[in-house]
Amino acid sequence: MTQKPVIRCAIYTRKSSDEGLDQAFNSLDAQHEACAAYIASQRHEGWKLIPDRFDDGGLSGGTLDRPALQRLLAEIDAGRIGMVVVYKIDRLTRSLVDFGRLVERLDARGCSFVSVTQAFNTATSMGRLTLNVLLSFAQFEREVTAERIRDKIAASKKKGLWMGGALPLGYDRHPDPQRRELVVNPVEAEVVQQLFRLYADLGNLRLVEIEAERRGLRPKTLVSRTGRVRGGAPFARGQLHHLLSNPVYIGRIRHKDQTYPGQHPAIIEDGLWQEVQDKLIAASARPRGRNEATTDPRILTGKLRDEAGDLLTPTHTLKAGRRFAYYVSNRLIAGGKDPSGWRLPAAALESTFRQVVVAHLRRAATGHALLAEPEASGAADLMRRATELADQVEREPAHLGSLVASGSLAPGRLQLELVPGVIAAALEVSVAALSDSLLRVSCAFALRRRGAETRIIAGETMPAPDEVLQRTLAEAHLWARALRRGTSLTEIARKTGRSEPYIRTRIPLAFLAPKLQAAILDGRQSVHLSVAQFIREDVPLDWTEQARLFEIT
Repeated sequence: MTQKPVIRCAIYTRKSSDEGLDQAFNSLDAQHEACAAYIASQRHEGWKLIPDRFDDGGLSGGTLDRPALQRLLAEIDAGRIGMVVVYKIDRLTRSLVDFGRLVERLDARGCSFVSVTQAFNTATSMGRLTLNVLLSFAQFEREVTAERIRDKIAASKKKGLWMGGALPLGYDRHPDPQRRELVVNPVEAEVVQQLFRLYADLGNLRLVEIEAERRGLRPKTLVSRTGRVRGGAPFARGQLHHLLSNPVYIGRIRHKDQTYPGQHPAIIEDGLWQEVQDKLIAASARPRGRNEATTDPRILTGKLRDEAGDLLTPTHTLKAGRRFAYYVSNRLIAGGKDPSGWRLPAAALESTFRQVVVAHLRRAATGHALLAEPEASGAADLMRRATELADQVEREPAHLGSLVASGSLAPGRLQLELVPGVIAAALEVSVAALSDSLLRVSCAFALRRRGAETRIIAGETMPAPDEVLQRTLAEAHLWARALRRGTSLTEIARKTGRSEPYIRTRIPLAFLAPKLQAAILDGRQSVHLSVAQFIREDVPLDWTEQARLFEIT
């Protein structure tokens, strides 16, 4: 007698909801037991059950993106399974399209498909016809069920019932699980009210985001069944917009584009709600990037070119809610990457140019180089007027734009052309009387890269406060005082939002030599000095050695 070839059988089980899956014997186990018994009855045909189980609990049959099903398909593709056994066909899929794909994939590997309660398999044309008919009804059932659920949700929301989903900040579920209502959480409700009042006062989501973080306002913290904690991080602007536009806070339930009176109490008064909505609508109507902070052009727009003759175009980026402006070679904007292109921080570049021009005017005044043919009789008045012009440029940064006609940057060199008419009017002389050297500024120009920061060095070295260094030094003193008061490093990290290694590497700045700290605060430190250098280098404990190492006199 010829022995039947062995057919390796795999059982696939699925349940749409996770209800009851925590029981000792659940629906998946019942399906597996029935399928195993069916396979045992076919032992004479060579069927043999493999030990691996393929169970998908709490997953819909409307998609193939299920972990156990994907593992099963991988085993089929590897040729290790010859028969897939299910309790009912809709356990495998409820979609005709997906079923067609599955049958093609199984056929390609010589694998068949069997339903225990529907006696057919995909090895015959009649079996496939029967499967298609059953799947049509399964898909119809799924779609009708979905429609019923949608209709039920719509009807329930019209009655003001809470139909589930993410709980809004300020509310909890009713303690009676049979009542689909929300109850006010007093502590969270106060947070919601503060956010609404903040937006009514500030009218800007970014400012509300910053102020909310400063006050320690946080979204709702949720703990899943697995113990995973979600929420508790500072508010993002998207979260704030969703919260401020959620009608649940005035006692209404939203369904699509309609709202209905809810069965829960309101947190926000109608007047405050309407004020916030009006401001949100007005803000959304403004073109992006065209507020007062961004419409004003940079003072050197259209006046600077790089060594290739390419115009330096003002641009900006947003990072962590902050706006950073730059002057960028136009080819970087229009054509992508170019290692020779310039990308310079706008504020630093304008400040450097202002220092260069001020120093140039003062040198020309003291050196009697203002006029082509100096006149001794009016030299004192001319020098005074030139000094006043330099003081004006130093006091009023915007005045630099009217004074600079054009400029060019090249590695190691900066050249500026000044506007003759403006200078002549300030000095009360004719344009023809001005010295050519007065109208042209030329000086050394260099960049120092410090991590993500670009430091610009041009002309004479002048005191230049380093905001990053100063802020880090101030933070180091705050953290050091907290440690002396007995606050743990972990607690400091939690309160400041910084990591422990970040704080640990920067606290030593509080113990630098007083002379070095004073230089940092006055802006007299070396242009090469940075926070990264303090962290990277082995800073000596001796204050005299520190001053020598960091070039402080």
